[in-house]
Amino acid sequence: MRKLLLSLFMLFAAISSALAQELTVKSFKLAGSDLTAQTQPRKDLNNRNCAVVKVQFVGELTNIEGNVIMPLVKRNNETWVYMPQNTRQMKVITKNYLPLMVTFADYDIERLESNRTYVLTLLSNNLQQTQQSQTLTIKYMPTNATVLVDNKMVKGTNGVAHTTLPVGQHSYIVACDGYESEEGMVKLKASAPSNIQITLTKEAVAIQQNIVSQPAVAQQPVVQTPIANSDNITIPVKDGISIDMVRVEAGTFTMGATAEMKDPFGNEKPTHRVTLTNDYYIGKYEVTQALWQTVMGNNPSKFKGDNLPVEQVNWKDCQKFLSKLNRITGKTFRLPTEAEWEYAARGGNKSRGYQYSGSNNLSDVAWYDDNSGNKTHAVGTKQANELGIYDMSGNVYEWCQDWYGKYNSSSQVNPTGANSGSFRVLRGGGWDGNDRCCRSLCRYIIEPDGRGDFLGLRLILSE
Repeated sequence: MRKLLLSLFMLFAAISSALAQELTVKSFKLAGSDLTAQTQPRKDLNNRNCAVVKVQFVGELTNIEGNVIMPLVKRNNETWVYMPQNTRQMKVITKNYLPLMVTFADYDIERLESNRTYVLTLLSNNLQQTQQSQTLTIKYMPTNATVLVDNKMVKGTNGVAHTTLPVGQHSYIVACDGYESEEGMVKLKASAPSNIQITLTKEAVAIQQNIVSQPAVAQQPVVQTPIANSDNITIPVKDGISIDMVRVEAGTFTMGATAEMKDPFGNEKPTHRVTLTNDYYIGKYEVTQALWQTVMGNNPSKFKGDNLPVEQVNWKDCQKFLSKLNRITGKTFRLPTEAEWEYAARGGNKSRGYQYSGSNNLSDVAWYDDNSGNKTHAVGTKQANELGIYDMSGNVYEWCQDWYGKYNSSSQVNPTGANSGSFRVLRGGGWDGNDRCCRSLCRYIIEPDGRGDFLGLRLILSE
């Protein structure tokens, strides 16, 4: 009898232990504004772009079984799974938990769609298990450098930044104007805090400019501040390349899904009043390959041509470009905030309430999926909007400075987006986008290191 009771007890304990180690699905949903499946595509056996399922799980995920196009992509506590169109389920295998079969229809997604990104978030029902965390300290020089960990800014003081993170692998970037940025990976262990010491080195270009002879300086003049009343200015860069800018007068507008905008996405709501208190200059055109080549000495674009918009550049590439451009010109160029971008796209205080930037007829103002021939086109070859700005609908998506965040209905003054996040904002639609993507209010998001042959930028000049 004692042996029977002992056996039953051990069986019960084993079953209880197994149940305590089960996973559950917190959520499975379409990430409508996440372009990962397009910007970092992978083909299935029929040469069609896959869908991407981003599995979010704090723990060790060892494999995904099912209709998977390998390999898996690990990003900290997220695993990207490429799966062909029409896939209906996947099996999640982890180190410390029972296998979990996820049937997509249980979460109102009948099957996966090509070129779409989905997010699957998993939780453990083991109430006794707590997430281990550890402290990462980054000491850096110069002390005015910017520190990002897992693409989120970490505030530092006197050259020291502290952050507490889950145990495991994390990415970091330390960057500063005039210095070569440094990036890498660090693995946090539960046993002890981790410390990193980073001293940035000055960029070669900056050093050369400090010792260059006077005639060379004359070939790269520092341009004086533009005349405040001028609606159009041209700023020389070098080698005959210049930047055309259009002044946008300060004003107040309604941002988001206003009445004239058809078929809005959920992240375009609610509408809210935004006031921009300062005039600003915005690029008349998207940054061209000629300008990028002049500043950076390279051209990463897939579709080659001096007057074509530069593409295949990520947010971090744009920051390096801006840093070098500012040293050459003596100006302060930057990416637009999302509010500055939308206000200019709508026509500023000259807005006529168009669906797209400059017209209700998209083909008049944009290169998009119906007329682009699956490629970019020379900037400024369609009609301009009310302010004389070109290609704010179509051609290439344009990076904004902001971290992505949800809208709220509160009025805002000079908003700069969320304080932190995992995704940056894209605006404007591209040569491969449909008419819905090219509306002046449409918001897309992507990780800062995302690239694609439809990703470019437009400049803002801060006086």
